[in-house]
Amino acid sequence: MRKCSIAIVLLTSGLMAACAGPQYPSDLLRAQFNAPYLLASGDRVRIIVFGQENLSNSFSVDGAGNISMPLIGIVRANGLTTTDLERVVEERLRNGFIREPRVSIEVEAYRPFFVLGEVTTAGQYPFINGMTVQNAVAVAGGYTPRGSQSDVDVTRIVNGRAVTFAAPITFPVRPGDTIKVRERFF
Repeated sequence: MRKCSIAIVLLTSGLMAACAGPQYPSDLLRAQFNAPYLLASGDRVRIIVFGQENLSNSFSVDGAGNISMPLIGIVRANGLTTTDLERVVEERLRNGFIREPRVSIEVEAYRPFFVLGEVTTAGQYPFINGMTVQNAVAVAGGYTPRGSQSDVDVTRIVNGRAVTFAAPITFPVRPGDTIKVRERFF
């Protein structure tokens, strides 16, 4: 009987450790939060080509991570900062279209974030700068009576990979994050 109890304790401990998932150092996640914003599908950028009214407009980053501009066609935007994209657009315009192009790019609308689990209205919501997990839950209508209000699971793309981690409700949200509110145990 004693061996059976030890086996059950070890099995339960192993299962609990497996459910916990990988733990990521907060430094990695904080560095990711403070890193320059990288464009991805779902973002909309405002591109201004000074002195060229016909080229200045808003462009959406499509599912393949590209924008399509007049004259220069398809431009890869996925994984670039707005400064990097400015340089790419200037270079493409300089190649036979405009002698000395000056380009300014800003993010007009960030890609949405998602809220799942024990919230009143799960779904996709527009991102607002400075948003925390608590703000995101409020946008989704608040917690259900079963929702855990202490922390949530956040899935974020870090270095090209989807990473899921437990986060407190004060944790900052990034565009494209998926927030899952767990069910509480009591």
